[in-house]
Amino acid sequence: LENIRLGRKGATDEEVLAAAKLANCQEFAEKLPDKWNTNIGENGCALSGGERQRISIARAFLKDAPIILLDEATASLDVENETAIQEALSRLIKNKTVLIIAHRMRTVAGADKIVVLSDGVVAEQGAPDALYARNGQYTHMVDLQTESQRWAI
Repeated sequence: LENIRLGRKGATDEEVLAAAKLANCQEFAEKLPDKWNTNIGENGCALSGGERQRISIARAFLKDAPIILLDEATASLDVENETAIQEALSRLIKNKTVLIIAHRMRTVAGADKIVVLSDGVVAEQGAPDALYARNGQYTHMVDLQTESQRWAI
């Protein structure tokens, strides 16, 4: 609870728990030895990467800032954690201004505008559908990632 409360000092336990639920934290928190009062170690070292990210999202819910910056929010996650985080992020970003830095095209699929950077400069920009229709770098990245999801061993 105290780790999530960093999002807004003075928040009640009920507010913290509500934010945690929106961020999909309850599923793993309830399994911890002392549940919501478990010591999770320095920098959350007792948690997985996905669990730490969900706690960060819970803090953001608690803070309720009008602008959200997400930097590789789903990078290095297994499919289960990525899905839980995508669901939580969908709730978090409603009615907010959001800047997303991502390499996974799934993360930016619902964006109003995408800016593709190449070697530090803007290579392409526009709405996802229009950008895809241009058959440029964005199209290439989407197609590569879509194809890689079909790989099998």
